[in-house]
Amino acid sequence: MASSVNGAEEVRRSALTPLKLLGLVCLFLALCLDVGALLSPAWVTADGQYYLSLWQSCWKRTSSAEWSCNLTLNTGWQRATVTLFLAGAVHNLLCFIMALVSMFVGAVGRWHKLMAVLLFNAVVMQMCGLVLFPIKFIETVTLMVYHEFNWGYGLAWGSTIFSFGGGFLYCLNPKNYGEYY
Repeated sequence: MASSVNGAEEVRRSALTPLKLLGLVCLFLALCLDVGALLSPAWVTADGQYYLSLWQSCWKRTSSAEWSCNLTLNTGWQRATVTLFLAGAVHNLLCFIMALVSMFVGAVGRWHKLMAVLLFNAVVMQMCGLVLFPIKFIETVTLMVYHEFNWGYGLAWGSTIFSFGGGFLYCLNPKNYGEYY
């Protein structure tokens, strides 16, 4: 015997599903990691003598205890990295707001495809910036000491991965959620 569900019950039933909630959690984590990566002073460090973030480059001479710092937005690749990463973070923020509205209003499931497209766009932009950064850093900066890409760079990759996860979860067809459990 086939059961019939009217439209109002279907909207109410699909307003809060585990996959939508998990997508929202992925977006929240991506936003937190975006903020951490943008504010991090340590994208590249070198034996306590040098560090580079998205905003400034600082170094210390071995004979001195003082740090000398410069803004890093003077070259094209550094501006491009910041622009790509910030644009991806704005996409993540926009999708997070859309997901919250979708979650609490309930009847705006048509936004999920748009959110998925925006999130995949954010992933592409952030990945371009994250690949550009080490290539151009190694090509242009000459350090005579051991250097490593540090936790700020890792946070940026974490944000990109969670954005991809959120985009994937919002791609899933809400009518077929029963198949995923």
